[in-house]
Amino acid sequence: MKVALVCDWLTNVGGAEKVLLELHHLYPKAPIFTSKYNKKGIDWFDGAEVRTGWLQMFPTCLRRVLGPLRQWYFSHLDLSEYDLIISVTGAEAKSVKSGKWLHEKGKKNVKNPHGIHISYCHVPTQYYWQMYDTYVKNPGFGVLNPVVRFFFKLLVKPLKKADYKAAQRPDYYVTISDYAKAQIKKYYGREAIVIHPPVETGVFKQGNNKFKKSQVEACDKGNNNFGKSQESGSTQVVENFDITKTYITTSRQVNWKRLDIAIQGCIKAKRPLLVIGEGPLHDDLVKLADGSDYVKFLPLMSKDELAFYLGQARGYIFPSLEPFGIAPVEALSAGCPVIAYGEGGALDYVVDGKNGVLFKKQTTSSLADAISRFEKMKFNRKKVAESADKFAMERFDQGIKAFVNEKVE
Repeated sequence: MKVALVCDWLTNVGGAEKVLLELHHLYPKAPIFTSKYNKKGIDWFDGAEVRTGWLQMFPTCLRRVLGPLRQWYFSHLDLSEYDLIISVTGAEAKSVKSGKWLHEKGKKNVKNPHGIHISYCHVPTQYYWQMYDTYVKNPGFGVLNPVVRFFFKLLVKPLKKADYKAAQRPDYYVTISDYAKAQIKKYYGREAIVIHPPVETGVFKQGNNKFKKSQVEACDKGNNNFGKSQESGSTQVVENFDITKTYITTSRQVNWKRLDIAIQGCIKAKRPLLVIGEGPLHDDLVKLADGSDYVKFLPLMSKDELAFYLGQARGYIFPSLEPFGIAPVEALSAGCPVIAYGEGGALDYVVDGKNGVLFKKQTTSSLADAISRFEKMKFNRKKVAESADKFAMERFDQGIKAFVNEKVE
């Protein structure tokens, strides 16, 4: 079977890239077609055949304004020779056309009229649909926000029309959660089946046990003070934080992840928080914390190190609205209960009172109340870890293989 993999871009590490990596493991000979590849941002695909086109010449920083060009690029890729195309997308990669689609549209001399396109769509294009208001409020271009906002409002109607049209091209849809399934039906009018994304549950269970305390390094990004962590009895301490009483949040530091809520919620609840990760909003988040003794910032770290922190932490905070969220499932795998905003993909894996707590409003007060409720609960960390087993990588592999075998002639 001749297979092609397609993704929107390959410029940084994230959940969509983890899905693509596992598909690459399933189909190692399949070329990967994408609009932009930055090896410095993601080094997972050194052994893969990654193919880019003319969009590669644009700098990565312009990625967010190139949506219309990406749609044109993907829609004009000739992938009709392939038996199977799998796109991993939350934007424009779904625009590619299968041989079957071209044949049904009456195109002549199609190389493979039976070739199909399965779109593993983790969400409809958010800046056109469900997160349009959030994007317009803060496009993320700093002083250029008013200009970007003006042109985006001017062009959004034809862009949405084009996105909807492109969404009709995949032969089949697979998605990551019940929430995402409903969004695809609502905005694209397409049915999808749910195959949850792959999570390295085993790595986080094992890493929690094997990581040596002497290897833990902490960095307070606020003052660039690097130092070895210290032990206090059997409790890990980072910059005077007792890990067993500390909450953790990890993500790319961008506005829609709502890390501001996590920071302000922990300050309000007077509970320590480790913010792990990097991103364009890092300096703003440090300023928001304003030197609070309750908040520390750590850089990106190895999986084993993160598993150790999660395995010791009081809980994990997940304040964003997302179609799934691999990071909180990794936390569950390490036995760390999760406090999550009670909308979106979190409802697929957080059971209130069993392996975490859900808060109803995406506000500081609602999160602070949830933390107070969480503090009164006791969780069986072994059962918390077991609740993540159904999201293991093997489950994803089995689900994808079964679906492909069913659909490919």
